[in-house]
Amino acid sequence: MNFDRQTTLRAPVSLKGIGVHSGAPAGICLKPSSANSGIVFLRKESEGGPSHLIHARYNKVSAAELCTVIGDRGAASVATIEHLMSACAGLGLDNVLIEIDGPEMPIMDGSAAEFVAAIEDAGVVTLGANRRYLKILQPVRVEKGRGFAELAPFDSGFRLDVEIDFDTPAIGRQRKIFDLEPVAYAREISRARTFGFMREVEQLWKAGFALGASLDNTVAIGDDKVVNPEGLRYADEFVRHKVLDAVGDLALAGYPILGEFRSYCGGHRMNVTVLEALFADRANYAIVEAEPVYAHRAAQMAAAAPAAFAPDLH
Repeated sequence: MNFDRQTTLRAPVSLKGIGVHSGAPAGICLKPSSANSGIVFLRKESEGGPSHLIHARYNKVSAAELCTVIGDRGAASVATIEHLMSACAGLGLDNVLIEIDGPEMPIMDGSAAEFVAAIEDAGVVTLGANRRYLKILQPVRVEKGRGFAELAPFDSGFRLDVEIDFDTPAIGRQRKIFDLEPVAYAREISRARTFGFMREVEQLWKAGFALGASLDNTVAIGDDKVVNPEGLRYADEFVRHKVLDAVGDLALAGYPILGEFRSYCGGHRMNVTVLEALFADRANYAIVEAEPVYAHRAAQMAAAAPAAFAPDLH
């Protein structure tokens, strides 16, 4: 793949599942799109109702508590977009039209792995337009309680440094430093599943959330241990999923990032808030056309070996 050119899909691909929060059936179709169109959702209404185009950008976020929602609340919105956004950013897919027939993305197995597989099955092709990057020029930091999120300059592509700290021995304190590359993303990040606590389920149900959550799509923690009979996919699957979420949320910048992201006890809201803070001052960033260092490494890795693949509640 030519990493200084924009990309899109070679062919359409469809997936079906249920929404982790709504519990409703959800179907999507990913379609090729033109250069400079970005990632756009087409919310299709049944029974002849109007459809809505929603651009996947940070300034379109209408909620970011248990998941990331873009568009106006109601018929013109799409919820739980972060896993698909993560797959697109992780694989270097710049332009795609996502047709969806309901209010929420399908959760699939709780990770981005099935989205990655679908994108690879369809194929990614380069377009004639140069790829543009968001280069971080000076640090931007947001804080909430003991948590923080920060974007800072970095000379070698896009690095994520994510740390979590939960008061349960099933998770504890975990940290993952990751340089975003397509092959490494598919192998190390895409399969990490969302997770939640059994003690919170009843409260979430009463609030209308997690209605589609199950052991098939969520790592469940009860009595300070993982309930899922198959256990974890990685010893540190929890922090890897937080990296997955951050990749997806930060893709709402609209450009691949050249910089470093750091967070401690963060989440969707903080990921979006740091983008808002970044774009609030033009001195914080520049839009550049350049081939980042990580693209060379990714190309070398892809030539050496194929990619391996073995409800956002948190």
